[in-house]
Amino acid sequence: MGKSEIAIECFQNGFSCSQAVISTYCEELGLDKESALKIACAFGGGMGHIGETCGAVTGAFMVIGLKHGKIKVDDNEAKAKTYELVAEFAKRFKALNNSIHCFELIGFDLSTEEGLAQARESNRFKTVCPKLVKDAAEIVEELLQLKA
Repeated sequence: MGKSEIAIECFQNGFSCSQAVISTYCEELGLDKESALKIACAFGGGMGHIGETCGAVTGAFMVIGLKHGKIKVDDNEAKAKTYELVAEFAKRFKALNNSIHCFELIGFDLSTEEGLAQARESNRFKTVCPKLVKDAAEIVEELLQLKA
């Protein structure tokens, strides 16, 4: 089973899109799975169901940070590399999905009880999100050349 399939399975087993993406790659980048799941928990549904940046995208951004993020105050090269990869990821994700914003991808305002209920009733989390998780996992894997 490839990494994108592992991420989709994680999502389908009840974790958020952000959790699914980061937990698929975290251990090979030095972060234990439990910590990754906790860190990413708040980012599902466009950051806690507010409909902003898609959780699959934020999960991928966290993976990019794990691999290339700045850890020394004067390491501006690492910061620049991280930002460059985030921009390239966003460009590729938008090319496939026309947006990186959960509200636009799902088509409902998840920040309202009504919008969240409508998204659930229309099965948007089951029909739309697995593709977004797959796309995010595949793009981040390609950008970072992580092992499948």
